Amino acid sequence: MSFPESLETLLTAGDVVFGFVSAALIVLLLTPLAERLAPRIGAVDDPNASDRPRVHSRPLPRIGGVAIVAGILVPAALLIRPGGAYLGILIGTLLVAILGLADDVWGLQPSTKMLGVVAIALIPVVAFDVAFERISLPLVGNLEFGALAIPLTILWIAALSNLVNLIDGMDALAAGIVSIAAFSFALLAASFGRMSAAALAAIICGATLAFLRYNFHPARIIMGDSGALTLGFLLATVAVEGVLKTAATIALVAPLLVIAIPILDTSFVVLKRLKYRRPPWGADHNHFYHRFLRIGFSQRRTVMYLYLWAALLAASAILVRFVPPRPRKDWDLENTLIVGGVGLVVLATSVWMVYTLEILKARHLRVLGFGRWATRESEREEAVEEVLTAGPR
Repeated sequence: MSFPESLETLLTAGDVVFGFVSAALIVLLLTPLAERLAPRIGAVDDPNASDRPRVHSRPLPRIGGVAIVAGILVPAALLIRPGGAYLGILIGTLLVAILGLADDVWGLQPSTKMLGVVAIALIPVVAFDVAFERISLPLVGNLEFGALAIPLTILWIAALSNLVNLIDGMDALAAGIVSIAAFSFALLAASFGRMSAAALAAIICGATLAFLRYNFHPARIIMGDSGALTLGFLLATVAVEGVLKTAATIALVAPLLVIAIPILDTSFVVLKRLKYRRPPWGADHNHFYHRFLRIGFSQRRTVMYLYLWAALLAASAILVRFVPPRPRKDWDLENTLIVGGVGLVVLATSVWMVYTLEILKARHLRVLGFGRWATRESEREEAVEEVLTAGPR
């Protein structure tokens, strides 16, 4: 299906449009109620708490995820008519939301949350066959996972749940990134004729976009783990049903590009923590948004830059789907040049982001032989990095 056909299908499908609108309306109505409920049940995020660093300066209700989950589950149950894989996905969604809400109210250990998500992922994967059993690789062909299909899918779901949770540290960041990813998955799923996955992705997009009404800086409420963990769980399962189960080569590339920001952010932070012998699940000031703030960006400017980066990566995934370099297993020169050109733009943007965020540092210049200044500067930077990576004690 071509791009115009896929977009037309997405925009004219009644379930998709109604799901998007109804999810947005439910979130708009329920979020103020969640805001008022939060202080009564102790679900308020204290900026002075010592468990992890915060960027907000005042207490904020942190159960916005309850409104988001309601906005997703209600239209999904009505429109998708849950059965088979989607029944498993929605049951898992509800359970992950309850797990996240428990953390928002009482606080749970990171390992407890991870084990909980893994256990819940068994429901859709094992009981309802939400698993990808093969992947098509360029120049290789189909790669069958066999007995590894179930553990790999569970790992994918648990990892993405926690990736979204880890980037939820600044007003509007997680909600905006998820909405971009959800729209991308909706369009890709529609192009493969998987309309139930497209409808669920559109519902997620509508819910997260509506939440930005209350979550954009200065936020009135944050989503908390009840929202972030659940949205990651949903993105992972929608990606499996809408994209990863297809035979196209883009099935592997698209999800990785669409969610590249959480992957890159978490990978960088975890490597930093390991470098300074800190637990990889600890907390510190080394996320991308922390770095933007340190170099003088406002919160709004930071999220807009990260939105743009995420949108470019998602657009490149969509481009590869509709302008494939090998449309019929033979190389197409025009398509290859188009995809290559866009790829260079995305790569240049990513390099600029890395440079702006000071991930490329003076010590890297020293390796390239740029003299004593780089050596002295690198020593200073190492000291700063060690303090920032140490996190709260």
